[in-house]
Amino acid sequence: MSCQDWPEPIVRVQSLSESGSTDIPDRYVKPPAERPVLPNSRINGDDEKINIPIINLAGLDGGDENARREILGQISAACREWGFFQVVNHGVRHELMDDARENWRQFFHSPMEVKQAYGNSPKTYEGYGSRLGVEKGAILDWSDYYFLHYRPSSLKDFNKWPATPASCREVIDEYCKELVRLSGRLMKVLSINLGISEDRLQNAFGGDNIGACLRVNFYPKCPQPDLTLGLSSHSDPGGLTLLLPDHQVTGLQVRKGDNWITVKPAKHAFIVNIGDQIQVLSNANYKSVEHRVAVNSAKERVSLAFFYNPKSDIPIEPVKELVTEESPSLYPPMTFDEYRLFIRTRGPKGKSQVESMKSPR
Repeated sequence: MSCQDWPEPIVRVQSLSESGSTDIPDRYVKPPAERPVLPNSRINGDDEKINIPIINLAGLDGGDENARREILGQISAACREWGFFQVVNHGVRHELMDDARENWRQFFHSPMEVKQAYGNSPKTYEGYGSRLGVEKGAILDWSDYYFLHYRPSSLKDFNKWPATPASCREVIDEYCKELVRLSGRLMKVLSINLGISEDRLQNAFGGDNIGACLRVNFYPKCPQPDLTLGLSSHSDPGGLTLLLPDHQVTGLQVRKGDNWITVKPAKHAFIVNIGDQIQVLSNANYKSVEHRVAVNSAKERVSLAFFYNPKSDIPIEPVKELVTEESPSLYPPMTFDEYRLFIRTRGPKGKSQVESMKSPR
């Protein structure tokens, strides 16, 4: 299958949502085993009390070594036990976070002809889209999205960013700049916690020549949320993901053992998760974790996923310091470009993508 064109005409999920139909098309109905347990519909109330760790970064760069050590320990435990955590007091202005989310909400409520001008193709996914993967006849997710590149600068093209609302491009630019900075701080923490030099993972990503992109997810109201997903189960293919969730509506669910835990976002927190490339570089000391998104019959949802990735043409493999006779290398070298093409062809497929990369033993 060529990645130049979509295999079927694109239908905007927002249009389906606004049509007034009480039934979703069959193309969006998931097999029974993949359907969600919706928030607040659990039989076991204890699950509602569980949440991914919330970590305060306030003392990370201060002079209090005990506070720093405590934060490093909390992040280490979260990476090993969950692959997900939330960060507060992270240094990004709350007003900027709110402005970014609301600019995108306004974009998705622009007239359809405004949005269609940015319609994307599977060649790069850049622009306004409504499906992932190019498999003809695939079961689709109940979401629209907008994908754009921020780094490297050679791929950053303001003309491919929305011009509506008027402040959108300026806000996106400042927002992404701040998240590159925060991601760099977190990469140092991950390196230190792995027992390697603090710049080791960053250098494996290409130093300053990293990749960074933003996918804004729009999950319209869904008349049958128990039958579909806003985003199918998957692990993130890149390095590190920083998610700005909707501040009013939950939906993100993280796999923990055999259960799906609905994340309860802390106010003005970012949700951070380990991607497949960090799993490879860490030789699976840190693991990317499956997650998915449930949708809602009463409320729409907007979230911003910022992906901090390796330079696309550098072979990614376990760092030498983490490979021993007792812990041999689990993965052969593969560039992020090669891996991303693999993912884009198949669409979201749980953890099967990174597991299929493992070296034969």
